[in-house]
Amino acid sequence: MRSLKIMSMISGLVLAAGALMAAHPAAAQGADDPAPPAEFTSDWHDPVTAAPPVATPGTRSCEVTLAAAQFRDFTPYQGEYAPPKECGTRWNKIVLRLEGSVKGRQYDRLGHLAVGGVEILRTSTPQPSPDGITWSVEKDVTRYRDTLSRPQPVEMLIGNVVNETYTGVLDVRVTLTFHTAEGRVKPAAGTPDRVIPLTDSTLTTPRNTERVLAEVYATGSGGGCEEYWYLSVPDTAPYSCRAAEGPHREVRVSVDGRLAGIAAPFPTVWTGGWSNPFLWYVTPGPRAFDVRPIVYDLTPFAALLNDGRAHRVEVAVAGVPAGLSGWSTPTNVLLWQDEGSRVVTGALDRHEESTPRNSSVYTPATGSSPHHVDTGAGHRLTVGGHLDTSHGRVDTTVSRTVGHTSVHRWGEGENPDALTARWTDDETVTSGRTVTRVQRAYTMDGETTVGAGDRLRTVLTLGDRADTLVLRDGRRLSWSVLDDTYSGDATYTTGVPRDQRHAVGTTTERYRLYGSEGCYDRTLTTVQGTLTRDLRRC
Repeated sequence: MRSLKIMSMISGLVLAAGALMAAHPAAAQGADDPAPPAEFTSDWHDPVTAAPPVATPGTRSCEVTLAAAQFRDFTPYQGEYAPPKECGTRWNKIVLRLEGSVKGRQYDRLGHLAVGGVEILRTSTPQPSPDGITWSVEKDVTRYRDTLSRPQPVEMLIGNVVNETYTGVLDVRVTLTFHTAEGRVKPAAGTPDRVIPLTDSTLTTPRNTERVLAEVYATGSGGGCEEYWYLSVPDTAPYSCRAAEGPHREVRVSVDGRLAGIAAPFPTVWTGGWSNPFLWYVTPGPRAFDVRPIVYDLTPFAALLNDGRAHRVEVAVAGVPAGLSGWSTPTNVLLWQDEGSRVVTGALDRHEESTPRNSSVYTPATGSSPHHVDTGAGHRLTVGGHLDTSHGRVDTTVSRTVGHTSVHRWGEGENPDALTARWTDDETVTSGRTVTRVQRAYTMDGETTVGAGDRLRTVLTLGDRADTLVLRDGRRLSWSVLDDTYSGDATYTTGVPRDQRHAVGTTTERYRLYGSEGCYDRTLTTVQGTLTRDLRRC
């Protein structure tokens, strides 16, 4: 079998929440529509996901083109942005939309878009058909209102390689649509007063800061083993990707050298992942087109940061082998200020950390039993602090617990190659009388095999789940349950020209989001690149 070293071929590059992808509207196959082809042809349906579009208020809107470029190499697009004068500054919602097209042959590529140094989008691209595809990504960027309220430089890059073999030029246009606050529609509430890009790990906050969040666009990428870090094995095991500590990764934030936040990274599978692009031609895996940032509440450290001095705020990925690159972690710091105070004082009152647990045990193959690595890891951090604001003392406590269990099984020559894994990231933030609890779970269960006639088959299920509950004085204010589940099964002949692969594949994505704000439930099914079902419930 070909090693899973070729699971994804995103080009290597170092790149400078609430985002959702929305493709062109698609109807499911009807009774009079032709049946799906017996195998993939030279064309297939444009990429589409079951996620909902960004909700907008229906008020007057203005559109601005943020970037327009054709990416052929690693030359970034650079331009200038100015907010639309005709829509004022009272905005209810700001929606970013990326529209792209590509045809021919091309790998999946990673990209970023920054305004004033603030990263507002990180994305990857679909792999094209010979006849060409179009796709789009839609994201709520209202939280960057501060950055978007004034003229700024713009930089965008989707690193690409175009030559006689890889012919796909990425033609991309990005717009911002500003929806105004009119009539009973109020300006967006809860957006930060300032957004600061963490460019050199140094942060100086306004001295009246009363809330601090950090968002980290953490991605393992670059064409090496960290692109599929979840398959790494200890150095003693006979596998193509090794890491001394095994597959466990944890994204950590520190303030002046002291641990301030922990999180489990999302196991993104790019559109060439698991050695089988036929899984992703129409339906990408969760978050593949919208790399959402990890968010950390650093408010317990606000009093320390408010002393008027520069502080070290650093991001690191634990578990990465020493000296190995492959992760990028661009970070924005979101700040809320107390309008009634010139200086907000307080203290860090509590800092409790468990000893990180990480066990990755290799068992050699015996008889009919394959090689396997069993991993179990976990870590807990609780930090608390208080601030004396113009509206009284506010105590904030943040508790976060991350966990990881997985079983990686493989045969000789890494055929078959299978993984069953689960990551958990549970967080409770208590701020004054309000308690917010989020329980996140990411799952991966798949196997790749190569059988007779060099037929490579991948069967894979991915899950992205989050339960959120907000309480005030012990009473429920709001709640939501998210469950985005993808499953696919695709087979093709390896080692032959593209038109001789005789590929077949089925995929299904069901995206469910329900709670106190309503219900959304959509299922998409594809067969050989044809969309055969588009089912909407609720």
